[in-house]
Amino acid sequence: MKKILLVALGLSTIFTSCKNVLDIEDLQSLDEEKVWKDPNLVNAYMANLYTVFGNWSAGADVYSEQLVGVPFQLNTISPTAGGFKTWDYTNIRKINTAIQKVQESTSLSQEVKNSTLGEAYFLRAFVYFDMLRLYGGIPYITVPQNQATDDLNTPRNSTKESFELLVKDLDEAIKLLPQTIEKSSSNYGRIDGNFATAFKAKVLLYKASPQFNPANPYNNAYWKEANAANKAAYEQLIKNNYTLTPDYANITLQEKGPEVVFAVINTYPNKVAAWDYGVRPGSESRGPAGAVPTWDFVKEFPMKDGKLYSDPTGKYFKSDDDFLQSYWLNRDPRFDKSIVWNGKIYEVSGKAGKRQYTSLGIADALDNFGINPAAGINSTNQDRYSGFFILKNSKLSLKQTEVETQYDVDFVLMRLAEVLLNYAETANETGDLGTAQDMLNQLRKRAGIEAGTDGKYGITATNRDQMREAILAERNIELCFEGHRFWDLRRSRKLKTLDKGTKFGVEAIAIDADGSDMDIKQANALAKTYQLKEANFKYSILQVPKNGVKVSEVPDTYYFFPIQQSIIDRNPKVLQNKDWGGAFNPTME
Repeated sequence: MKKILLVALGLSTIFTSCKNVLDIEDLQSLDEEKVWKDPNLVNAYMANLYTVFGNWSAGADVYSEQLVGVPFQLNTISPTAGGFKTWDYTNIRKINTAIQKVQESTSLSQEVKNSTLGEAYFLRAFVYFDMLRLYGGIPYITVPQNQATDDLNTPRNSTKESFELLVKDLDEAIKLLPQTIEKSSSNYGRIDGNFATAFKAKVLLYKASPQFNPANPYNNAYWKEANAANKAAYEQLIKNNYTLTPDYANITLQEKGPEVVFAVINTYPNKVAAWDYGVRPGSESRGPAGAVPTWDFVKEFPMKDGKLYSDPTGKYFKSDDDFLQSYWLNRDPRFDKSIVWNGKIYEVSGKAGKRQYTSLGIADALDNFGINPAAGINSTNQDRYSGFFILKNSKLSLKQTEVETQYDVDFVLMRLAEVLLNYAETANETGDLGTAQDMLNQLRKRAGIEAGTDGKYGITATNRDQMREAILAERNIELCFEGHRFWDLRRSRKLKTLDKGTKFGVEAIAIDADGSDMDIKQANALAKTYQLKEANFKYSILQVPKNGVKVSEVPDTYYFFPIQQSIIDRNPKVLQNKDWGGAFNPTME
């Protein structure tokens, strides 16, 4: 308890109302019972639990085709090795303790009790959902276990039971929480009923999904339940004045914007994140970029008419060769606001007119990508770069010396766009193609895509199967780099999209007007004053990493990961999933 309180002090700036915690004398001497009599200490305790929401991660989509990297080598995941081993019963115990102690308290006001219990029920559901989507059913413990007197060998609830208990917690949270915490409120950053309602809708989307219903992925009864919840969440948010941020570039940079459903508060110098440190070109950061987009993903952005460059019915149709030499032209405006490419205007750190180069022999050694022999040097970035960088959510005003310590943009955990996409998906699977189209229209209109003569913004889907693919493709673009793609492919049982795929980048080499290679010294001189534009280069595709390793096996067993063997060793009643040598069925079937 003392450790919790000390950590909570450091996190007290999450909530403005936590400031009074600092006035309490001799926190280290407090006994546990005293905590549950003081609303400020209760508030600090809950602030500490908000760390389960995480923060910005530049590599959030490293498991997908969006970013360069090879996360899945052969046998990467096993019961004894690899990631995806979350088993967060430490926080579950803290949450259960809060629920029990607040319910028992005779000192706290009913208002404090309601808000604290509402937050605790939500947090319990949030932590359990993280485990549920990894493994299927988990031991759904709802009381703080006593190590001395309780039987700690608790078996797993079935997946169906786990979903039911999780939704029950969310329903309790929705009853107790204020429906809306205004963005002007001192309590902004705390969980409210809008977030809980939208999150419940997301949980039910997972419950209905092919991941949990492989034998009946799109016609099971859970889709109706999921659609009702997502419709309610959407309508509630619209009623409470949530709207899409007019400019896609500002969806997070405009803090407390109209689209934000829930955000983790970052405030310099008390709490910062490492987004810009992870995505900026090395010459504008404190070291090489840790996450860069792939050519494969660059191609997935539509053109201005909402259709892919390769669609012969599109206004901007191009052959593969023509597209490679002009990929930055006439794209979905979200492309320009999400990606940095060779020759692009990139006015970082207050550098007016600056263009970012990636061409070997021209770009900084921390930015270059390629194998051009005329450069006379070898790039050290061939295994980690692609010729592209991430622009989305970058705070360009930060100077190079500030990116590691001063990025304090609020981390948007859920925004209205995701709610629209979730609703579109459930509407489509219950036969409401019109609503699904409307949700996509709203997003593409905001993006700046041309409406077309039919007013469908390039969406050509005319049946449920086609619309399903259109929604998944839209999620890939709209939510890019926000950590959704791998989980979307897994939830929809489309991991084959990643299996044995090869990732690529694009090399740029400066050329003269006749198309011949430009003298590297001349190119360097022109680049120093930003005179070289995108069209002054020729482009070729290179595999990354250069050694030719593929994104290795992403087998069907990854739809449910194995529970860590050490957990089973400690608690034999926790059965392993059936695809990993156990007897537990992690699906709803």
